[in-house]
Amino acid sequence: MFVSMSLRFRIFLFFALIALAGVALAAGALAFGWSRGEAALPAGPFVTAFVMFGFLNTGVVLGIWLLFDENVAKPIDMLSAKLRQSAHSEGATTLDEGEARYLGDLAPAALALAQTADASVTDMATRIARETERLKGETEKLTAVLTEAPVATILLNKAMEIVLYDAQAADVISKIAHPRLRAPIGDYFNTDVIAAALSKLGGKKGEVPATLRDAGDTQSFEARIKRLSNDGYMIFFDPDDAPEARAEQRPLVFDFGLIDAGGTADIEDKPLSDFCFVVFDTETTGLSVERDDIVQIGAVRVLNGRIVEGEVFDSYVDPGRPIPPAATRIHHVSDADVVGAPDIGRAAGAFHHFARDAVLVAHNAPFDIGLLRRHEAKLGLDWSHPVLDTVLLSAVLFGTTEDHSLDALCARFSVDLPDELRHTALGDARATAEVLVRLLPILEGRGLRTFAQVIEETRRHGRLLEDLNG
Repeated sequence: MFVSMSLRFRIFLFFALIALAGVALAAGALAFGWSRGEAALPAGPFVTAFVMFGFLNTGVVLGIWLLFDENVAKPIDMLSAKLRQSAHSEGATTLDEGEARYLGDLAPAALALAQTADASVTDMATRIARETERLKGETEKLTAVLTEAPVATILLNKAMEIVLYDAQAADVISKIAHPRLRAPIGDYFNTDVIAAALSKLGGKKGEVPATLRDAGDTQSFEARIKRLSNDGYMIFFDPDDAPEARAEQRPLVFDFGLIDAGGTADIEDKPLSDFCFVVFDTETTGLSVERDDIVQIGAVRVLNGRIVEGEVFDSYVDPGRPIPPAATRIHHVSDADVVGAPDIGRAAGAFHHFARDAVLVAHNAPFDIGLLRRHEAKLGLDWSHPVLDTVLLSAVLFGTTEDHSLDALCARFSVDLPDELRHTALGDARATAEVLVRLLPILEGRGLRTFAQVIEETRRHGRLLEDLNG
């Protein structure tokens, strides 16, 4: 039990025990002195002395604890958090030796160790960067080839989840809904038609033509479905349904780590690395969940610990009323921007599909989630997604006394958030996602590897924000 408590709380309990022991010893000494009196002594003076000692003793111990907490326990927490940040994220470690001046040589020694580790990490990062650039070049070549080919291609794993799609396939899928890696193909196409086509192949490899229908049974697409040797599948859309290659390429979107994706565990026991996160932000007409409305939604997807480039949700929303000038001065969304934009029904519906089967992540999530949940009944949407808040994640790792604003987190993790993108829904969502991918390995380094463990820790900071996970 004591191991799960924070260092500062355990030190507080230690000083509380000292105070109680002092009071108990004083009570015993006074009782012994009173009982040894030669004549019957009045108890009043002894009780008064005991009460005075109890108050003075508690005050002295409390004062010493406050000094110890401020100058020793708190700096140790700060030092451990920054060392863990250095161990699990990029960027040089900066330690304020003034804050840790009462820790003796611990802070300089820790800084020296961190700088040595940073040098090794920097050297390795340089080599990785060179290899990444080489792989990026290869990916760009593959993207160019697939973009020029007049066939749209989707790769599925054996669980019928999307592992890869090219630019033309993205355009085909976009006719139905936003394309998403790891999305079940049934989110877009009628699976009965696909199953019927595959049954013609039996257990053999090969391909079979099929006329696919979208999940809503409103559109049809001529395609060919091929079974692969690793129990995966490929869907090719014929040229008539594949849009022509465009001068501006959309990136090839893939994650081959999804090929061997297995069954999903219960959400509470599921490792953080197995989740898909949709990191989002909203801009609004004001700061009231009950009275104000959304004017912009921006979101990106994080899968396997990285931001999925190319999977972005960015939409203005017509609030159905004028946007106050004070709000426009902050987020720069004006009435002219939302002319012709979807209303909250269509925008929230599209975003709901984009966030299907994902954990929603936001900075100060109760506000953004509250705006969406306010329209649940009217729109028939269920926003019961698991939710993580980067404010609470930061509080878990760095303590409640630190600054947990988005700007502070961006500075702490060297995330670039240009002024022109600050207070735009997509700009803030992207910055929050960059922070999240840096927080996740630090959480795992702290032993918080499952969703349940993280939620348990964040609930200890419930005084900061409301818990949204039921």
